[in-house]
Amino acid sequence: MAANYWESTQRRHWQFTRQQLEDMRKKLEEEDQNLVKMYPLPEVRHQAIYFNQQIARLGKRLGVRQQAMVTAQLYIRRFYLKVEIRRTNPYLVIATAVYLACKMEECPHHIRLVVSEGRSLWPGMSDTERIIFNFFSSDTSKLGECEFFLISEMSSQMIIHHPYRSLTSLQGIFSLTLEESALAWSIINDHYMTDLPLLFAPHIIAITSILLALVLRPNTTGVQSASGSASSMASAAHSALSSVGNEKQGGGPRSKVQKLANWLAESNINIENVVDCTQEVISFYEVQEQYNEKLTREQINRFVKARGLDK
Repeated sequence: MAANYWESTQRRHWQFTRQQLEDMRKKLEEEDQNLVKMYPLPEVRHQAIYFNQQIARLGKRLGVRQQAMVTAQLYIRRFYLKVEIRRTNPYLVIATAVYLACKMEECPHHIRLVVSEGRSLWPGMSDTERIIFNFFSSDTSKLGECEFFLISEMSSQMIIHHPYRSLTSLQGIFSLTLEESALAWSIINDHYMTDLPLLFAPHIIAITSILLALVLRPNTTGVQSASGSASSMASAAHSALSSVGNEKQGGGPRSKVQKLANWLAESNINIENVVDCTQEVISFYEVQEQYNEKLTREQINRFVKARGLDK
């Protein structure tokens, strides 16, 4: 096990460029174009939002820790870089990822319990006399087989380095309030529904979350309402980053945003990566506003049912 991110398999094998991610996904779709045309799916970020919702629901039933749930999200994202989603039962993959993540994060659950809760959470469809089909099998061997499938496709590289540790280290430096820390934590949770964990190091994500938390001036109503709109969020973040290296004129104390900007200027942090990461988070919140859970669920359920992937 790598003691730090820089020596980890995450950095050496699971960090990509945007072009690499695009090429990998395009290659998967080109392997069976008829299947792709027959079962259109929402964009990747909408799929990720839906998967996040299902993981949260299963996690709540099982009492799973937050870090295990986000580890499961990243396992799913990695897996679907290697396997075309229409060839799988996403509900089985979700449950398996949660089961495996709980093992890795040292909060394991018995396989029978995971299968039982998955079966209850995704019951499928039935008429008045019989079950038409189920989205989730009661056979524990199916989940066991899927576990080995996930491990194989991820080349047994299961250790995940999350941005939470960097956030904890940095929040004292920038004197974050409890509300600001909570909002930064929430932004980190949200970034797992994007490609950012596959693009940037954890400390870049943590810095971005702090920047946005300071820009948004958290209140009790959450990220999006605090920002007013994605465009205003972008403007405020751009203004903050453009001040990197510029000392405040006058003798008054510097704001936290200015302190962060000057800290970045004096560090070896890649500012372009922070800007790129910030823009991606803002773009995600714009996409999230257009998310339709019912449509996403129907499109996923359609290919699971039609292709008999629940068997």
